[in-house]
Amino acid sequence: MKIGITGQDGFIGSHLSNYIKYVKRLEVVPFQKSYFENFESLKNFVSQCDVIVHLAALNRHPDESVIFDTNVSLVNKLIEACDSSSSKPHILFSSSTQEYLKNNYGNSKEKGRTILENWALNSGAKVSGLIIPNVFGPFGKPNYNSFIATFCYKINNKEIPIVQNDSVVKLIYVNELLEEIYQVIEEKKTGKIEIFHRHEMKVSDVLEKLNTYFNSYNLNGQFPSLDTPFDLALFTTYLTYLPKDFYPRPLKINADERGVFVETVRSAGKGQSSYSTTVMGITRGNHFHTRKAERFAVIKGKARIKIRKINETDCKEFIIDGNKEPAYVDMPIWHTHNITNIGDEELFTIFWINEPYDPTDPDTYFLEV
Repeated sequence: MKIGITGQDGFIGSHLSNYIKYVKRLEVVPFQKSYFENFESLKNFVSQCDVIVHLAALNRHPDESVIFDTNVSLVNKLIEACDSSSSKPHILFSSSTQEYLKNNYGNSKEKGRTILENWALNSGAKVSGLIIPNVFGPFGKPNYNSFIATFCYKINNKEIPIVQNDSVVKLIYVNELLEEIYQVIEEKKTGKIEIFHRHEMKVSDVLEKLNTYFNSYNLNGQFPSLDTPFDLALFTTYLTYLPKDFYPRPLKINADERGVFVETVRSAGKGQSSYSTTVMGITRGNHFHTRKAERFAVIKGKARIKIRKINETDCKEFIIDGNKEPAYVDMPIWHTHNITNIGDEELFTIFWINEPYDPTDPDTYFLEV
């Protein structure tokens, strides 16, 4: 199956092209914007395609009539190229929920969809008119594709985003949309198809989340809580708008006679990762927790890990050689524990704990093993 995508270099088009090529491993027929101005090139393009996803459209223009005329013209040119080359690809037309707002852009999409559907009835071709809600995701163009793209860009460039209309917006993440589009292709669905939104949120609430990301991640290096699919989608989108000079970020190194201890990752409510180096003969730990789960992973050097349940005398002992077989041991609560470098080189250990360290409530109580 060969799939052509008009608007292949745009926000949704570039994502869809990559999804088709790298996830579904199908052929994407190359397309250039100039094809709409060169009829022979457009004919050659449509004649190669089993499926065409028509995404090319004008979203914004000072003269709104230009939006309507341009978008309808693109549809007519596509149909003319199909007829002239005797091609009948399955055409998926990207319309928008703005059809229901009756603005010029929405009217142009409704008109284009209707023209294609009528052509399909007369020609025997397959046409799917996709009614798509607000789409957001990585690489959207600020002030053009999505208010989320605009907010992400402005926050990361120290500008102040403005909520112009604090309405409840129905949203779909671009990856979710790609799956919907491919399902239409695979199942050969035709007619008007409503793409159901996955998320619903007030504009001001989205902005509040993004400002939280700036404060936690940009300023403090802490991952925010990513408890829902929307939170994860929004944060991964936000990361693509970080300034080019944002990385590398320095790690804080805490050094003493034992070695170094470095926190690498902190996540709000979800955990903390760190590593330590320990010089020969030195023991770290000798403490227990009452609620925190903790993991010691020895990846270089030789270590002895000891664990003892408090108020008992029996002690479990584990010897790990990270050079031969890196391994980990998890620390149960109410068990005091330590780790000792028993090798002849520096010991390198990675730690994970299910709560970030909080100096006001450390849940760490020192007790010899």
